Amino acid sequence: MKYNQLGASDLKVSEICLGTMTYGNQNTIEDAHQQLDYAINQGINFLDAAEMYPVPPRSETQGKTETYIGEWLQKQQRDKLIIATKITGPGRYLSWLRGGNNKINHDNITQAVNDSLQRLQTDYIDLYQIHWPDRYVPTFGQTTYNPEFERETVSITEQLTAFANIIQTGKIRYLGLSNETPWGVSEFIRIANEMGLPKVVSIQNAYNLLNRNFDSALAEVSRYTDVGLLAYSPLAFGFLTGKYIETPELKNTRISLFPGFGQRYLKPHVQKPIVAYVEIAKKYNLTPAQLAISFVKSRWFVKSTIIGATTLQQLQENIDSVNVILDKQVLEEIDTIHTLNPNPAP
Repeated sequence: MKYNQLGASDLKVSEICLGTMTYGNQNTIEDAHQQLDYAINQGINFLDAAEMYPVPPRSETQGKTETYIGEWLQKQQRDKLIIATKITGPGRYLSWLRGGNNKINHDNITQAVNDSLQRLQTDYIDLYQIHWPDRYVPTFGQTTYNPEFERETVSITEQLTAFANIIQTGKIRYLGLSNETPWGVSEFIRIANEMGLPKVVSIQNAYNLLNRNFDSALAEVSRYTDVGLLAYSPLAFGFLTGKYIETPELKNTRISLFPGFGQRYLKPHVQKPIVAYVEIAKKYNLTPAQLAISFVKSRWFVKSTIIGATTLQQLQENIDSVNVILDKQVLEEIDTIHTLNPNPAP
């Protein structure tokens, strides 16, 4: 397992991060602890959660993911692990969370951090992320910016000032962004530099063979701001495993269990490149999952690739991708498919 430093922080994260959004819904606490034990035994030191997890978000299950992790943490060496979690932003109305008021302001940040600390049963969070921007931006498969959807927002200066106060207490160590845009990252960095406020050290966005939008403007921003990518959904909601090619109505999968939740991967022209990527994997004696994950972790701007699994077998296969290094020929074949089928699931 390799470890990469996040920006100007002292966090050195494993190149594979264990995502936990299924804990409390698709995975029981016993499943979760088994996965966590296996992951750290394979060298993973980085866990990613969120206050709204598990997904899909429901009042009955909200916070269970962090609770499961917190119970497991009591038997671990806390200082050997890097725990990341997120504050829910506005725009998706979750009435059960802070009464539906989820602006990224001082009071909500304070409550969210304290609640996460209690569930995680720890004194500090290593990386605290804004799950999606406070302001309006296209997210989760939306591709067109429409000024008509703009809403009242907490200024980035006010957000950073609030986080600075929390960081001074020691409750969180570093700040990260998620589902952000090039403008957003640049503004967070500019304001932090100008006002002496905490600089963000990471951005967590979707990135996979079907969605390489990060390759352009965000990659440039990453290069000049030293804000590396924590890539989520490297398997594109499981589509890049190839399991939906012949049986699109598989039972007990995220798509069948949570209709509408994976809409970004149900767009036209998605299946054709998936078939092509699966053929490349077969050609080089790899599983489709290993090809997909290995591609993501090969990108120069990716600091850690976030994997998730509902079974231990899936987790083992995904973690085994650390042993796969794609050579120039494989990467060229991948790029050929991408050129013919650019970003069908942004």
